[in-house]
Amino acid sequence: MEFINDLMTYGFLQKAFVTSIMVGVICGIIGSFIVLRGMALMGDAISHAVLPGVAISYMLGINFFYGAVATGVLTAFGIGAISQNSRIKNDSSIGLVFSAFFALGIILITKAGSATDLTQILFGNVLSVQTSDMWLTLAVGSFVILVVILFFKELLVSSFDETMAAAYGLKVRLIHYTIMFLLTLVTVASLQTVGVILVVSMLITPASTAYLLTNRLSVMVVLAAFFGALSSVIGLYFSFLYNLPSGPVIALATFSIFVLAFLFAPKQGIVSKKIRAMSKKKVVTN
Repeated sequence: MEFINDLMTYGFLQKAFVTSIMVGVICGIIGSFIVLRGMALMGDAISHAVLPGVAISYMLGINFFYGAVATGVLTAFGIGAISQNSRIKNDSSIGLVFSAFFALGIILITKAGSATDLTQILFGNVLSVQTSDMWLTLAVGSFVILVVILFFKELLVSSFDETMAAAYGLKVRLIHYTIMFLLTLVTVASLQTVGVILVVSMLITPASTAYLLTNRLSVMVVLAAFFGALSSVIGLYFSFLYNLPSGPVIALATFSIFVLAFLFAPKQGIVSKKIRAMSKKKVVTN
């Protein structure tokens, strides 16, 4: 009850609330396609590789969004260029590029002499969200949701079978890089909330939770968005109540919800499977 009263009173908490919900929604939506495509490592790579862009933006005194998006897109194309034009496999090219970019980002941040900013970028602090950050997140979220709605069929077909998508005449590579671009936007929008290191938890965990509960992509996307938003609200509540960093608390909230689904999902849950197995044994015995 105290949290609700504070939410109605303090502007910074209202901005944090709106921003965290939007981040949870868009991470869940894009995360659904990332999980289905087996690209969890790519999400982790881009989240780390945007750090040089963030550092350069701080040095130039501009919004970190622009630098982070630029380096995120550069990372996606760099990984693609290495894996497609050499014997290096995709997972190895991801490791090569993101580790180099992440190391460069840490050096640049250190040179800028801003340890506080580095901590906030790495682990997030949704309670320090500015009005401009909130509107930027809402703009990114609206754009991502619009693209997914308009091209849902193309995303669906290419996510399950790229060969069949190509046979239908879909531009598979263009779809792939579109998802990479959307992933970059979502990652950058999530930095203030969960930080560079933990953004992958928002991308992967709600979508994985939804994946345990349904076989339909449309339902999975909606559930993932819901779980992402729910985790953000829970994380915001506990981080505000106990003065904890928002990123780690939100990440733990996403994992807690996943554990519940892992254990009790109607068809895929471990406990549910054991209960069904015991019921079958009783029927056979009787």
